[in-house]
Amino acid sequence: MDKATYDKGMEIRRATLGDAYVDKAIENADDFTKDLQELVTTYCWGEVWGRDGIDRKTRSTINLAMISALNRPHELAAHVRGAVNNGLSRAEIKEILLQVGIYCGVPAMVDSFRIAKTVLDELEAE
Repeated sequence: MDKATYDKGMEIRRATLGDAYVDKAIENADDFTKDLQELVTTYCWGEVWGRDGIDRKTRSTINLAMISALNRPHELAAHVRGAVNNGLSRAEIKEILLQVGIYCGVPAMVDSFRIAKTVLDELEAE
């Protein structure tokens, strides 16, 4: 593991997903999942999210669409919060999920709306 890339990834991961989410993921890591956490932090967050080619808001837009299309509810909830942290509005998130419905199917869109609404309502209540 490259320490500099890991540290960069951890900074981006925390800025996007929040300290509480990242702390929980790291604290819950055990001998089986520790390598997974290091890999995700280094390569996903450090190498890819750390690139200069597109900004974090655009990366969040892409992630919401892909994660919705793949029907990954746990990751979608985390990335809805991340999208808000990266500057996406509730209206923009709605438009992304409508786009998912047209190109990936109504069931993916309906589930994604359900998850996004729960997270956005929680954020408003905080």
